[in-house]
Amino acid sequence: MRRMGSSQVWPSACRESRCYFPGISGAEHSPAPERLHRAVKEAARGLGREPDLVLLHNPEHSLTPGTDRSREALAEACTALASATSRGLCGAWGIATWNPTPLPPLVDASAPTPSTLMVRAGLLVGAGTLDAAEALMEAWGLGTGAMWGMSPFGGSTKAPVWARADARVFLRDGSGYSRAQAAFRMAYQLPNVSAVAVGTDEPAHLGELVGALTATPDEQAVAEYRMLLLNRPRTQSV
Repeated sequence: MRRMGSSQVWPSACRESRCYFPGISGAEHSPAPERLHRAVKEAARGLGREPDLVLLHNPEHSLTPGTDRSREALAEACTALASATSRGLCGAWGIATWNPTPLPPLVDASAPTPSTLMVRAGLLVGAGTLDAAEALMEAWGLGTGAMWGMSPFGGSTKAPVWARADARVFLRDGSGYSRAQAAFRMAYQLPNVSAVAVGTDEPAHLGELVGALTATPDEQAVAEYRMLLLNRPRTQSV
């Protein structure tokens, strides 16, 4: 449950706040403050201790872009989690969003600011999502150290795309690294994040990824890639 420092692998034991709750027609997503507060307390009971960090998962699922009510709902959710933190129910709180695009216009500068923002990261993330993640970071006034990445392989290192794409071209000296290592290292650049969440059942795989952190990205190649993404039709971005 420890937050790791700059350019580290994020431990999977940290707890995401449950935003899906039992509803009449099945599970429903909700950022309602009372539900979030209850979820944080349940997380502490389940872990046997207060979480170091609680993440509000995908608030965009319950928000309508550009509406005052959604702006208020996001501010209320942030206030509820900040209150839980101040009461000692968790060490810190943050936001994890799969699709940050609707969120920047909904940020209320007067509401509490998350300590961590987790977004999709890596070569499979489109220009629109990268731009939105950076806009959300700016809206909350967060530094790079507060930015964390997730899903660097889009679900699996065995996906066909990784047999076709060789991310080592984005490293200054990629000859000593595997394709998976290079793709993982690039997740720290797209967008700039300080930690990346990964999951594995094999400790050796995790060790391989940690070894990738010694690689040096080719900043010019990364900048050219961002420009290529920007020039693609937006319908092709994810």
